[in-house]
Amino acid sequence: MPPLRILGVDIDRTFGGRHGHFTVDQHELEHPKTQRAFQWVYWILLAEVAVGVAAVTTAVVLQAGGAEVPFAAWFRGVVVLLMTLTLFFFAWRARHGYYWGYQRLRLFSQIFPVVTLVVATVPGLYPYWMVVEQIVFAVLMIGVADVLTNDHMRVAFASPKRRAELRAEPERDTPDDFQQNPS
Repeated sequence: MPPLRILGVDIDRTFGGRHGHFTVDQHELEHPKTQRAFQWVYWILLAEVAVGVAAVTTAVVLQAGGAEVPFAAWFRGVVVLLMTLTLFFFAWRARHGYYWGYQRLRLFSQIFPVVTLVVATVPGLYPYWMVVEQIVFAVLMIGVADVLTNDHMRVAFASPKRRAELRAEPERDTPDDFQQNPS
């Protein structure tokens, strides 16, 4: 897949930095375990979006019914929904083999649950229904992290440095590479 360009901006380079154009091998992408992993990720992210939409809808209904919904609940509901939608972008680029997409998706799926659960424990910051939404969000995000960090996915999406090391390993096993211990 060619690099993504929008209005002349190389999106892969912008989001992925120096490894923005590094892609994994096609046979790794076509492997059934890789395909199954991305199917799970998409379904879990879809559930995340549903939870986010439900949170914003709950805030709207409560506000319309005369209940006061704190600004923190509105902010969290909208921002988390938008962030979850960006995770779909990362998943889409990863599914097309872009290492940076996989890395960003894996990173955020490991960080978001921790931050979410810590913030959910702040007394009085969010109403009870929002705390429940945060816990559900965190559990789903842990599911994404679990899928992305299994052994197969870590090998399939090895970093450029690690991939070079893996390809060079057979060369290191030659007898000339081993030194005799002089003692």
